[in-house]
Amino acid sequence: MRTALITGGSRGIGLAIAEELAARGVRVAVSYRAQKPPVDALFLTQNGGAAFQSDVSDPRNCVQLVDTVLEKFCQLDILVCNAGVAWQGLTQDMTDEDYRRVMATDLDGVFYACRAVLPHMIGRKRGRIVTVSSMWGQVGGACEVAYSAAKAGVIGLTKALAKEVGPSGITVNCVAPGVIDTEMNGHLGPEVLSDLAEETPLGRLGSPRDVAECVAYLCSAAASFFTGQVLAPNGGLVI
Repeated sequence: MRTALITGGSRGIGLAIAEELAARGVRVAVSYRAQKPPVDALFLTQNGGAAFQSDVSDPRNCVQLVDTVLEKFCQLDILVCNAGVAWQGLTQDMTDEDYRRVMATDLDGVFYACRAVLPHMIGRKRGRIVTVSSMWGQVGGACEVAYSAAKAGVIGLTKALAKEVGPSGITVNCVAPGVIDTEMNGHLGPEVLSDLAEETPLGRLGSPRDVAECVAYLCSAAASFFTGQVLAPNGGLVI
């Protein structure tokens, strides 16, 4: 049985990814930043999964998280780097603290998590790593400069790491979602979300499951010859 670790797996896209992988017979471990464990985690009972509190923006936390997963399950076949935070506003209004929080979680956290799992995966000569970027990492978003920069960095990290660890039998791919109907986008309000749905060629917002199925595909045997690629479930909003 394969084991997966999903960072930021307690809600939204991360939760959908965890549920989808669990439904496909993968033993799932999720990390969450809050002090309380996720409430909606019934999927963890499937195949003996687990949840762990961790802050991926702290490199020591990432090492401890991976070590804990390996101690409990003895193997780690899949890493999904999903943990992220957003910030919207004019660039000149963004504080240093806000900037560092976005970059530390959305980009640094991906690097720390990947670095922590690589010795194990390289030693086994196999593994799947999937990073979660955003359409704004591909084209940039006004009033989301730091977020766009971090998510663009995730795409660059994915492509470079894929080249580096491919000879060790490890694939590294990225999913760059469009506008997804999650709590993170809830602050936009119904009118803005409706407008975004109208702007999307497929006429709707994405669901967390749309993203989860892309991730599950990249973790499947069918994607064994995919690496360094970016799948973009965005309904045609960015082409």
